[in-house]
Amino acid sequence: MAEAVIEGSAPKRWPAVAMLVFGACVIGFSGALVRLTGTGPAAAGFWRLTFALPLLAIMTRAMSGPLGRPRPIVLLTGLMFALDLGFWHYGIKYTSVAASTVLSNLTPVVVTAFAWAFLKQPPRKLFLLALAVAVSGAWMMGAGKGGGAPVLDAKLGDILSLTTAFWYALYFLALSEGRKTEAASRIMFWSSVTGAPLLLITAFLLREQIAPTTLAGLAACIGLGVVHIAGQGSIAWAMGRLPTQLASVVVLVQPVVATYAGWLLFGEALGPLQAAGAVVALGGVVLAQWVSRPAAVKAAAVSPT
Repeated sequence: MAEAVIEGSAPKRWPAVAMLVFGACVIGFSGALVRLTGTGPAAAGFWRLTFALPLLAIMTRAMSGPLGRPRPIVLLTGLMFALDLGFWHYGIKYTSVAASTVLSNLTPVVVTAFAWAFLKQPPRKLFLLALAVAVSGAWMMGAGKGGGAPVLDAKLGDILSLTTAFWYALYFLALSEGRKTEAASRIMFWSSVTGAPLLLITAFLLREQIAPTTLAGLAACIGLGVVHIAGQGSIAWAMGRLPTQLASVVVLVQPVVATYAGWLLFGEALGPLQAAGAVVALGGVVLAQWVSRPAAVKAAAVSPT
């Protein structure tokens, strides 16, 4: 618990933003790794969490003491993350990595609307402009899927990926709430413990290929575990230091990385529209960071210690 207390006291902003960008960049490679596992979509999510668990347990004990028992908000975080991974991985199966990652990262729209409607946190007008710019750039990156590698069912994949944005938003909100009292490593560990069996049961029910059949597939599964710790762990750490609305916009860096990874590894289309979209999306992220600075500084000043 010591880590959570320390993290709640007047945090420095830029290291948290840097960690969030780093985590989003790392997670950007996970879509490509899912394709390379050779397993079913839900099974890939199971291996991602399972391979991450041993190191997460070690990190939690070293940084926060005994593992303890999970609080309800942590279990809810794990449930939302399992739904996020399941829908997203199936989206990757049916459409392009770039399109799936872009659509699943429309989370800021859901987060901002939720905060506005239920938490009585109306966004500033310039923040809404920044959000619109970032989402427009993300849409540009996902548009024009023709001319690249073939997809199984783009419409179905897009629907699944768009649904992922809803689950990812709920995961973000639950994670943000959990970080008020829990260390990042403990939330990561218990949410993984919660999500792994749910994904494994789903894989069995859908009769997926559970185990990787090649060394390359096994390496990809292990890679997903590493990505989970480094990427999602960085995001969880930063969530204790940044407003949820801002964090949800900053992670739109992820589709930029995923778009280029899909182009390099699978020959997915990357034309002028996608390249311009990356610039626009990053511009929106920078604008959101600049616009929200005064509100974040004020929030840090009144944060409980």
